[in-house]
Amino acid sequence: MEPTSPDVSLAAVQKKICLLGEFAVGKTSLVRRFIEGRFDDRYLSTIGVKISRRQLIRPYGKLNLLLWDLAGSDEFNGQIRANYLRGAAGALIVCDLTRAETLSGFQRYVDQIQAVGLSIPMVFVGNKVDLPESRAISETELATIAQQFGTPYFTSSAKTGENVETIFERLAEQIETKG
Repeated sequence: MEPTSPDVSLAAVQKKICLLGEFAVGKTSLVRRFIEGRFDDRYLSTIGVKISRRQLIRPYGKLNLLLWDLAGSDEFNGQIRANYLRGAAGALIVCDLTRAETLSGFQRYVDQIQAVGLSIPMVFVGNKVDLPESRAISETELATIAQQFGTPYFTSSAKTGENVETIFERLAEQIETKG
Protein backbone atom coordinates (compact mmCIF):
# COMPACT_ATOMS: atom_id res chain seq x y z
CA MET A 1 0.00 0.00 0.00
CA GLU A 2 1.38 3.38 -0.96
CA PRO A 3 1.82 5.91 1.86
CA THR A 4 -0.71 8.69 1.64
CA SER A 5 -0.83 12.11 3.18
CA PRO A 6 -2.15 12.14 6.73
CA ASP A 7 -5.74 13.14 7.34
CA VAL A 8 -6.26 14.39 10.88
CA SER A 9 -9.96 13.51 10.71
CA LEU A 10 -9.22 9.78 10.61
CA ALA A 11 -9.06 7.77 13.82
CA ALA A 12 -5.75 6.09 14.65
CA VAL A 13 -5.42 2.55 15.95
CA GLN A 14 -2.09 1.20 17.17
CA LYS A 15 -1.15 -2.50 17.07
CA LYS A 16 1.99 -4.30 18.21
CA ILE A 17 3.40 -6.87 15.79
CA CYS A 18 6.24 -9.21 16.83
CA LEU A 19 8.68 -10.67 14.30
CA LEU A 20 10.06 -14.00 15.45
CA GLY A 21 12.51 -16.41 13.90
CA GLU A 22 15.93 -17.95 14.22
CA PHE A 23 19.17 -16.01 14.00
CA ALA A 24 19.81 -14.50 10.51
CA VAL A 25 16.53 -15.50 8.83
CA GLY A 26 15.99 -11.92 7.62
CA LYS A 27 13.57 -10.40 10.15
CA THR A 28 15.41 -7.07 10.30
CA SER A 29 15.74 -6.98 6.51
CA LEU A 30 12.00 -7.58 6.11
CA VAL A 31 11.26 -4.71 8.50
CA ARG A 32 13.73 -2.43 6.72
CA ARG A 33 12.19 -3.24 3.33
CA PHE A 34 8.66 -2.63 4.69
CA ILE A 35 9.50 0.61 6.55
CA GLU A 36 12.21 2.15 4.34
CA GLY A 37 11.72 0.34 1.03
CA ARG A 38 15.38 -0.71 0.90
CA PHE A 39 17.67 -3.68 1.44
CA ASP A 40 21.18 -3.70 2.89
CA ASP A 41 23.56 -6.66 2.32
CA ARG A 42 25.49 -5.87 5.49
CA TYR A 43 24.37 -8.11 8.31
CA LEU A 44 23.76 -6.52 11.67
CA SER A 45 22.44 -8.84 14.35
CA THR A 46 19.56 -7.51 16.44
CA ILE A 47 20.38 -7.40 20.13
CA GLY A 48 17.27 -7.58 22.28
CA VAL A 49 14.53 -5.83 20.35
CA LYS A 50 14.32 -3.11 17.72
CA ILE A 51 11.01 -1.26 17.41
CA SER A 52 9.90 0.40 14.17
CA ARG A 53 6.63 1.98 13.10
CA ARG A 54 4.68 2.29 9.89
CA GLN A 55 1.28 3.80 9.39
CA LEU A 56 -1.23 2.23 7.02
CA ILE A 57 -4.31 4.09 5.83
CA ARG A 58 -7.36 1.89 6.23
CA PRO A 59 -11.03 2.49 5.34
CA TYR A 60 -11.79 3.25 9.02
CA GLY A 61 -8.73 5.44 9.61
CA LYS A 62 -5.06 5.00 10.38
CA LEU A 63 -3.46 1.78 11.54
CA ASN A 64 -0.10 2.29 13.23
CA LEU A 65 1.91 -0.92 13.17
CA LEU A 66 4.56 -1.08 15.88
CA LEU A 67 6.99 -3.72 14.63
CA TRP A 68 8.96 -5.44 17.37
CA ASP A 69 11.93 -7.18 15.73
CA LEU A 70 12.99 -9.70 18.40
CA ALA A 71 16.49 -11.15 18.47
CA GLY A 72 16.71 -14.75 17.29
CA SER A 73 19.45 -15.96 19.60
CA ASP A 74 18.99 -18.85 22.01
CA GLU A 75 20.01 -16.62 24.90
CA PHE A 76 16.94 -14.51 24.20
CA ASN A 77 14.36 -17.02 25.40
CA GLY A 78 12.29 -17.53 28.50
CA GLN A 79 11.06 -14.61 30.56
CA ILE A 80 12.76 -11.91 28.48
CA ARG A 81 11.02 -12.98 25.27
CA ALA A 82 7.75 -13.48 27.16
CA ASN A 83 7.90 -9.88 28.37
CA TYR A 84 8.44 -8.61 24.83
CA LEU A 85 5.57 -10.73 23.48
CA ARG A 86 2.99 -9.39 25.95
CA GLY A 87 0.49 -7.09 24.33
CA ALA A 88 1.17 -8.28 20.79
CA ALA A 89 -1.79 -8.18 18.40
CA GLY A 90 -0.09 -10.37 15.78
CA ALA A 91 3.13 -12.13 14.81
CA LEU A 92 5.18 -12.86 11.74
CA ILE A 93 7.21 -16.04 12.22
CA VAL A 94 10.07 -16.19 9.74
CA CYS A 95 12.29 -19.00 8.48
CA ASP A 96 15.19 -18.90 6.01
CA LEU A 97 14.34 -20.98 2.94
CA THR A 98 18.07 -21.77 2.48
CA ARG A 99 18.45 -23.26 5.98
CA ALA A 100 16.18 -26.24 6.68
CA GLU A 101 16.84 -26.13 10.42
CA THR A 102 15.07 -22.76 10.72
CA LEU A 103 11.70 -24.34 9.88
CA SER A 104 11.58 -26.15 13.22
CA GLY A 105 11.55 -22.75 14.94
CA PHE A 106 7.89 -22.25 13.96
CA GLN A 107 6.73 -24.72 16.62
CA ARG A 108 8.92 -23.15 19.31
CA TYR A 109 7.72 -19.61 18.56
CA VAL A 110 4.05 -20.63 18.46
CA ASP A 111 4.59 -22.36 21.83
CA GLN A 112 6.16 -19.18 23.25
CA ILE A 113 3.24 -17.07 22.05
CA GLN A 114 0.75 -19.48 23.59
CA ALA A 115 2.78 -19.72 26.82
CA VAL A 116 2.16 -16.04 27.54
CA GLY A 117 -1.58 -16.57 27.00
CA LEU A 118 -1.84 -14.97 23.58
CA SER A 119 -4.24 -16.15 20.91
CA ILE A 120 -3.19 -13.84 18.08
CA PRO A 121 -3.13 -13.93 14.29
CA MET A 122 0.10 -15.24 12.83
CA VAL A 123 1.61 -15.38 9.37
CA PHE A 124 4.43 -17.80 8.55
CA VAL A 125 7.06 -16.43 6.20
CA GLY A 126 9.68 -18.33 4.22
CA ASN A 127 12.23 -15.62 3.46
CA LYS A 128 15.02 -15.53 0.84
CA VAL A 129 12.94 -16.91 -2.03
CA ASP A 130 15.33 -14.98 -4.30
CA LEU A 131 17.92 -17.74 -3.74
CA PRO A 132 16.27 -20.72 -5.53
CA GLU A 133 19.57 -22.53 -6.12
CA SER A 134 20.16 -22.64 -2.34
CA ARG A 135 16.59 -23.47 -1.31
CA ALA A 136 16.41 -26.17 1.38
CA ILE A 137 12.73 -25.84 2.43
CA SER A 138 10.06 -26.81 -0.08
CA GLU A 139 6.70 -25.19 -0.70
CA THR A 140 5.11 -28.43 0.53
CA GLU A 141 6.97 -28.26 3.85
CA LEU A 142 5.84 -24.66 4.38
CA ALA A 143 2.25 -25.48 3.44
CA THR A 144 2.21 -28.50 5.78
CA ILE A 145 3.38 -26.58 8.84
CA ALA A 146 1.08 -23.64 8.09
CA GLN A 147 -1.86 -26.03 7.79
CA GLN A 148 -0.87 -27.68 11.08
CA PHE A 149 -1.26 -24.31 12.84
CA GLY A 150 -4.13 -23.02 10.68
CA THR A 151 -2.20 -19.97 9.59
CA PRO A 152 -1.38 -18.50 6.19
CA TYR A 153 2.15 -18.64 4.83
CA PHE A 154 4.04 -16.73 2.17
CA THR A 155 7.46 -16.86 0.60
CA SER A 156 9.23 -13.52 0.46
CA SER A 157 12.45 -11.76 -0.37
CA ALA A 158 13.59 -8.77 1.64
CA LYS A 159 16.24 -8.28 -1.06
CA THR A 160 13.85 -7.96 -4.02
CA GLY A 161 10.79 -6.89 -2.05
CA GLU A 162 8.75 -9.89 -3.24
CA ASN A 163 5.65 -10.31 -1.03
CA VAL A 164 6.98 -8.03 1.72
CA GLU A 165 4.02 -5.63 1.56
CA THR A 166 1.70 -8.62 1.20
CA ILE A 167 2.80 -10.34 4.42
CA PHE A 168 2.35 -7.22 6.54
CA GLU A 169 -0.96 -6.36 4.83
CA ARG A 170 -2.26 -9.90 5.38
CA LEU A 171 -1.36 -9.79 9.07
CA ALA A 172 -3.01 -6.35 9.40
CA GLU A 173 -6.19 -7.76 7.81
CA GLN A 174 -6.18 -10.72 10.19
CA ILE A 175 -5.78 -8.40 13.18
CA GLU A 176 -8.63 -6.18 11.96
CA THR A 177 -10.87 -9.20 11.40
CA LYS A 178 -10.14 -10.51 14.87
CA GLY A 179 -11.07 -7.06 16.20
